[in-house]
Amino acid sequence: MKRALICLLSGIAAWMLQAENDQDRNVFLITTDGLRWEEVFTGVDPQLINKEFGNIGNIDGFRAEFWAESPEERRRLLFPFLWSVGVEQGQIFGNRNLKSEVRMANPHVFSYPGYNEFLTGIVDPLIDSNDRVLNANTNVFEWLGTRPGFEGKIAASVNWGVLPWILNGPRSGFPIWSAFDVPEGTVRMQVPEILDTTARRGQTLWRDVTLDSFIGAAALHAVQILKPRAMYISYGETDDWAHEGHYERYIRSAHAFDRFLAELWSVLQSMPEYQGKTQLVLTADHGRGPAPVAWKSHGRSIPGSASTWFAVLGPDIQPLGERSETPVIVAGQTAATVASLVGETFEGERIAPAVPGLIK
Repeated sequence: MKRALICLLSGIAAWMLQAENDQDRNVFLITTDGLRWEEVFTGVDPQLINKEFGNIGNIDGFRAEFWAESPEERRRLLFPFLWSVGVEQGQIFGNRNLKSEVRMANPHVFSYPGYNEFLTGIVDPLIDSNDRVLNANTNVFEWLGTRPGFEGKIAASVNWGVLPWILNGPRSGFPIWSAFDVPEGTVRMQVPEILDTTARRGQTLWRDVTLDSFIGAAALHAVQILKPRAMYISYGETDDWAHEGHYERYIRSAHAFDRFLAELWSVLQSMPEYQGKTQLVLTADHGRGPAPVAWKSHGRSIPGSASTWFAVLGPDIQPLGERSETPVIVAGQTAATVASLVGETFEGERIAPAVPGLIK
């Protein structure tokens, strides 16, 4: 009886300690639109280091920066943070060469259905366009905002102009920064006026995508001032440069994404609110077709569009590095995984479960 009582008390103490730890845990979901798993795991594609298929001008200069004989070295050149800190302190899935597969479950494999899938955990058959329509599905950040300890501690800095509709800003209630107009009733995340002004004046490339550097600046400002416990950060240039067939700019945007991850991680480790208690979740909204031609596109008719990648790192993650021979992960599992990393359970009849085996 005495031994049983001791075990019970020990279990209760462990549970209370874990609950206390969860109360100051933080999570950041950071995505970059349409970044292929091929570049993530093998670096620059040799079929595209040319003028014909990759639209590369200075081939020698490009090779000097990003080329190496082995795919492992090429990926380290392209993503130095991901393939050092990321694999040392986390796990990364999606290398199909190692029988690890991450897939979009929605049949359309373009942006709105993809973002909805990983933000809400639901594949919604009614979402079949990229139109500015307020999302009927509850995203994980909106849901976390209703949980104890998260009131006023959610934020988002997003690139693509449709994302405030996908996040349903008026209903979600948390502050969102976008360089574009947002749905009426959305709380705009406050940033320095010069950043707002410069981002709006800098809309010279695409109709509804701004430069990722503005997104990163807004996100770092939020970390310093708002100190959110859960934040969504969305980069977008990778998709647009790929659609234009400009492989060098696609690669440089991917490299800049990794550079931002390193900068954000450094800032987080310098702040007592985040140091030693913050996890990063990384993924993309869809894949792309294969080189040398179809890499520019994605969609139902483009092979490979459903294949993507997923990574998570932080002090609470089992440091298993690059995973191989794993069960298929579907993108919808991202939402519940984000919640689980701060001790919450985001679940429902249609919501995909969290990825197992991540937390120590």
